[in-house]
Amino acid sequence: MGTTTGKTPGKAGSPRRADAERNIAAILAAAARLLSADPNVSVAEIAKEAGVGRVTLYGHFPSRESLVDAVLQEAVDNAEAALSGLELDALPAAQAMDRLIGSSWEILDRHRRLFVAADRALPAERIRERHGRPLARVERLVERGMDEGAFRTDLPLSWLVTTFFALLHNAAGEIEAGRLPREVAADVLTRTLRSVLAA
Repeated sequence: MGTTTGKTPGKAGSPRRADAERNIAAILAAAARLLSADPNVSVAEIAKEAGVGRVTLYGHFPSRESLVDAVLQEAVDNAEAALSGLELDALPAAQAMDRLIGSSWEILDRHRRLFVAADRALPAERIRERHGRPLARVERLVERGMDEGAFRTDLPLSWLVTTFFALLHNAAGEIEAGRLPREVAADVLTRTLRSVLAA
């Protein structure tokens, strides 16, 4: 019997798999760039930017929604990595919250059109689900603030976390619609959330 020297197509480490991984990375990078510039960009434009055909793109992402979902997940993962370095536990809860709001908005502002695209393409519950880890950080901080007496305790913890999430993400839509000037958004968010959370 002869010896097989080629690798099985599709197996990890095979040339076909390496090509697929390169294509996926190129598609995600192109989608992130273009969606961050125009939330309504087409799949055809994303495929062209990525240097692949639409058939190849749809082979990895069967719908525009699935592509937006994957780009959103990557953006949230990157945001989570950045937020994990804030060392919030070293600060009183109220100061830590100001830092978290500022850093969260800075990240969201860079990708606000991507989040607008996600709002248009995905169910609200799916978007919330993708933010599970960042929202767990918010929940821990609000709970600590309640224990310290810095944050209100007359409203449910889950509702305060939901309010944090909703205000940040609605700010992106308000800027896109021209109802909130971008240059004041961070201050408006900080003051609004302070008033919502204050004991």
